[in-house]
Amino acid sequence: MLQISDLNVYYGESHILRDVDMHIPEGQMICLIGRNGVGKTTLLKTIMGLIKPRRGSVDFLDRPINHLSPDKRARMGIGYVPQGREVIPRLTVKENLIIGLEALDNPPKNQEIPEEIFELFPVLKTMLWRMGGDLSGGQQQQLAIARALMGKPKLLVLDEPTEGIQPSVILDIEAAIKKVVKATGISVLLVEQHLHFVRQADWYYAMQKGGIVASGATSELSQDVIQQFLAV
Repeated sequence: MLQISDLNVYYGESHILRDVDMHIPEGQMICLIGRNGVGKTTLLKTIMGLIKPRRGSVDFLDRPINHLSPDKRARMGIGYVPQGREVIPRLTVKENLIIGLEALDNPPKNQEIPEEIFELFPVLKTMLWRMGGDLSGGQQQQLAIARALMGKPKLLVLDEPTEGIQPSVILDIEAAIKKVVKATGISVLLVEQHLHFVRQADWYYAMQKGGIVASGATSELSQDVIQQFLAV
């Protein structure tokens, strides 16, 4: 579904991503792990078109997308939940959700929220008229993921969705993502530090100094890899 080949990204003359190769198959959850500052967020932003690579390619659904703007990538079916969530604080929960429809080629005129969204995140149904900025961190994260899902993406890209969230909500988010993958066949690329969530993925890639240095099935994730790439 998503193929990254020989990707090199610079900030000015600082070499941030180095020869990155990655494959995201259809219907699987892939986790990208690594300590802070190794280039994980830069990689996600490059996938979304927010940063241009100096060399290498990003292909989605067997099409090169290096030249496409972020909005066109979203309309192709890449949903993105950035680190920090970026919920619009002075819009209601419902208004935030409706924004997600902009990723559709033909947004529905009635602008109703599908019931499947509330099945995944029941708390949102009780808060439709509450301002996004008034929600807790965990509620905002659920809203941000739900907003991305409103666009019916084929690939969902999540940047540290459990950061700063209480454990009970982390489990709710894990369950929702697993349910979406199973029910729809969507692919997920997840940047995550929470070990329990990492183990929900099918495959992991580990980053160090801007490059991919290890990969494998999460079922075979060793203690050495955990210590090297997840331990604080």
